[in-house]
Amino acid sequence: MKPDIASRADIEKVVHLFYDKVKTDDTIGFFFTKVVPIDWDKHFSVMCAFWENVLFYTGEYEGNPLVTHRKINQKYPTNTQHFARWMELFNEAVDTLFAGPNADQMKQHAKAIAAVMQLKL
Repeated sequence: MKPDIASRADIEKVVHLFYDKVKTDDTIGFFFTKVVPIDWDKHFSVMCAFWENVLFYTGEYEGNPLVTHRKINQKYPTNTQHFARWMELFNEAVDTLFAGPNADQMKQHAKAIAAVMQLKL
């Protein structure tokens, strides 16, 4: 049986696996390589802080994902296919490594984020 997500180290594993998949993905990878070149070290740190706050209420994340994604959307419009692929890769990353209430919460929160982003963009 897989363990549940229990620490920042576990979150880091998910985030790294997810972005390893994203970087080479034909559907959404270009957002991270061509539309908005990413400082990966900074991005990983921000994403881990975000998810740590979601799961463990650390208060370490400061940012507004909607503002960031609106800027990206202005450069290259996102569509339903992009969000569906993002969700697929995200769920794969979580499910490959973990199972349990925190893993489920992470996937549900990601689904809610995708829904809000699609509505607001």
